[in-house]
Amino acid sequence: MSAFANVAKKLRLPLGFAFGVAYLFLAPRFVTPLSLAVGAVVAFAGLLVRAWASGHIVKNDKLATTGPYAHSRNPLYFGSFLLAAGFAIAAHWSLLFVVALFWLAIYKPTMDKERRNIRARFPEEYDQWEQNVPAFVPRPVPWRSAAAVEPGGFSFPLYMKHGEWKAALVFVMALVYLAARMRWPGV
Repeated sequence: MSAFANVAKKLRLPLGFAFGVAYLFLAPRFVTPLSLAVGAVVAFAGLLVRAWASGHIVKNDKLATTGPYAHSRNPLYFGSFLLAAGFAIAAHWSLLFVVALFWLAIYKPTMDKERRNIRARFPEEYDQWEQNVPAFVPRPVPWRSAAAVEPGGFSFPLYMKHGEWKAALVFVMALVYLAARMRWPGV
């Protein structure tokens, strides 16, 4: 499984970009104003989750268990899933099946590998966090560790450092592109 996880982690970005380019080429003929509106709302929720998560995580320095990490152990991946699901909905709801398969094939092994790595770095903290916080789909109420000290909340400098502004820019550009190229009723 580890060899597959390594391959999956290496392929997730190139495959994601390849699917994105194919999507932008094929999707506009299927997008309608309603599907774009619904998909944009779902994708925007994913963008917000990713932004929130990137403003809380200090990678490889300490275990993030507060903010979005008190709801899901993988909020960045959950946000990415919502982004992809939203754009799938914008073109056709059946593309959700493709998004789900992609996540299972590529992101599940990646999350498993990262879980082992993070557990090795923070063994005591991780076990308690893992028992109380789901791996992917967020719990509605945040988990609070008795030992956790809330850091100062969301950090805009961390958001910028992690480059999440690029996701926001791509989101806006993709919506503008789809709106300009979609089928408009009666036109």
